[in-house]
Amino acid sequence: MRAVLARVTRAHVTVDGEQVGAIGAGLLALVAAHRDDGPQQVSAIAAKIAGLRIMRDERSVVDTGGQVLLVSQFTLYGDTRKGRRPSWSAAASGPVAAELLDDLADALRAHGLSVATGRFGAHMAVESVNDGPFTVLVEV
Repeated sequence: MRAVLARVTRAHVTVDGEQVGAIGAGLLALVAAHRDDGPQQVSAIAAKIAGLRIMRDERSVVDTGGQVLLVSQFTLYGDTRKGRRPSWSAAASGPVAAELLDDLADALRAHGLSVATGRFGAHMAVESVNDGPFTVLVEV
């Protein structure tokens, strides 16, 4: 799994003008599932997201009581090395990725986090106010 984590003061996602997920201070997590990912990767990335000391004063999102906005973004596995059109062959198929992202949301909640989500497969508008800005790439 691959994730781009942005420390935010607030973030929300809308689908067709309807807000489907919103958080205050915490992490915006744009996450993609690889075609070979399974429960082990879900567990590992959940632990990494929950425990990374990337909030202010070198604290984790769990330590600060922050929230997570989890948004599926298969394009993180776009391969642009050849030609002018990315290849998406490394990304998990839609049904597999949807299940893995649901499992990730549950795993983050098991770490004690409040988790909001986008809507898998929908055209989403994601708005955030970056804090820092502070953004990192995580891969397991």
